[in-house]
Amino acid sequence: MTEPRSAREIDDEAADWAVRLEGRDAELHEDPALAAWLAEDRRRSGALLRAQAALSLLDRGRALAGTERPVAEPVGLRRPSRRGLLIGAGGGAVAAGLAATAVIAGRTQRYDTGLGEIRQIPLNDGSMIAINTGSTLEVTMRPTLRGVTLKAGEAWFEVAKDADRPFVVQAGPVRVRAVGTAFSVRRQGSDYDVLVTEGLVEAWVEGMSDRPARLPAGYKSVLGLGRAPTAVEAPQEVERSLSWRTGMIALDGQTLAEAAAEFNRYNERHVVITDPDLARRRFVGLFRTNDPAGFAAAVAATIGARVTSDSRIISLGRA
Repeated sequence: MTEPRSAREIDDEAADWAVRLEGRDAELHEDPALAAWLAEDRRRSGALLRAQAALSLLDRGRALAGTERPVAEPVGLRRPSRRGLLIGAGGGAVAAGLAATAVIAGRTQRYDTGLGEIRQIPLNDGSMIAINTGSTLEVTMRPTLRGVTLKAGEAWFEVAKDADRPFVVQAGPVRVRAVGTAFSVRRQGSDYDVLVTEGLVEAWVEGMSDRPARLPAGYKSVLGLGRAPTAVEAPQEVERSLSWRTGMIALDGQTLAEAAAEFNRYNERHVVITDPDLARRRFVGLFRTNDPAGFAAAVAATIGARVTSDSRIISLGRA
């Protein structure tokens, strides 16, 4: 059996992929070799997100400094490669690049995403946040606590280990605490979904219980006022629900009404199910978040629905 890669080796490989993917067309992102590399170790997707975000920050740093990449390297002078900037000096160059934009200790930084926007935010402790469409959160890094307040929407957190600085997400009355792990929190009305992809988290509702629910990888919990935290094993649902991190919507038996609501989170052009019976029909498929028309066409072809559309609405009704 192949020895598991160390975190450093995975970061080095992710740096290679980030440089290869930069500025390339969509076909390279669908490269079977990349898909195989990502599939071999679940840590790799987070490492690639970090490397791509760091590369973007390095470029922004150059732009702020008023410098451009040279057209040709001066003879006899070796400049560090872009990959070298990502992984050299034990990550020192990356840390320097992040310091200009990461959260300053004790100061709160706010992040917002618009309709259809997904952002990747590297933090100065090595953690990474992926923020879904229509979301708002605030991050405050303190010497003894890393705090996030999720004010709206949804975010996934890949938390760097630091036993002396727990990572706590606050969403309304809900609290989720982790040290080194990966999990998501989503606000839905008065309820809050917590999904864990790696490690272990503790989740509780302020003032409701002295004992938080402990959620290992592959578990979820729905919390809120009047809802005691419970841990439910649902590894497939966890992965499906977080497919937005790669710009996808995965449907695995959701009703068409639920599917339409999910597409409408990302697009100005909304999907409307005009027939109540049709809205209750269940569907399976994998679609891009920005392709509601493709979803409607697939439904029409599969179950015989009728599609009518204009610039604002895509209607699905009985054929």
